Amino acid sequence: MSSELVSVRILAVLAAAQDRDLLRQGAGVVSVPVDLLEANNANAANGVLAAGDIDIVLIETALPLADRSAVLNTARAKQPPPFVILVAESREEACTHPVGAPGTADGIVVKPTTSERAEALMARCIRLRLPSRILIVDDSSTTRSIVRKILSASRFRLELAEAQEGIEALKQIASGRFDLVILDYNMPGLNGIETLSEIKRQYPRLGVLMMTSTPEQAVAEKARAAGAAAFLKKPFFPTDIDAVLYSVFGLRVAAQR
Repeated sequence: MSSELVSVRILAVLAAAQDRDLLRQGAGVVSVPVDLLEANNANAANGVLAAGDIDIVLIETALPLADRSAVLNTARAKQPPPFVILVAESREEACTHPVGAPGTADGIVVKPTTSERAEALMARCIRLRLPSRILIVDDSSTTRSIVRKILSASRFRLELAEAQEGIEALKQIASGRFDLVILDYNMPGLNGIETLSEIKRQYPRLGVLMMTSTPEQAVAEKARAAGAAAFLKKPFFPTDIDAVLYSVFGLRVAAQR
């Protein structure tokens, strides 16, 4: 954890007192102090948002749509805007509820039903406020520079490192902790798929995003089969990177296959 992160302010907008109590229990045991503010309706939530800075807003999907929209709009008007995470009643709902598009929340989670799951949710929320370490792997210095520029517009706090080929990337991963690797598909020497396979063999929990200018669907399928968390065709955008980070941190629920 970063020594710069003193605390995280989270607004939980949930109708039931027992659900808010469970989140309070989780907030009380995580390693970074969490200032958990509570509201059971849109008016109360908007009052909290107007009164001070909030880092993360949790809104349960069981609230009326008008209430959810009112809180979302108020949060979006704040500068800087807090992260907005929906809290779904079930995994099935979380898999189908739209997030990430304009006018929607940033991510979605399933409502915790135990103190352990509430603690895990609080820990995932804290990750939004911590710097994320990303390794950019591409043999082109121009491409690495472009990717850096794209990442600079991300909503996440990012610490960036670079490698120009697969062997160097593996050495850097071995000597330092990374949250995500952005890996080019076409590289001399150890190519993207070979590098990806070796990363997943040694560090199976490390997220890897494969990028390429190749439009072939077979390439994307090959990358995903080798363990890529996402496959992006150049050019891509900051929102594409953000979507991957939400998934890596467990704040977006992947559709069940």
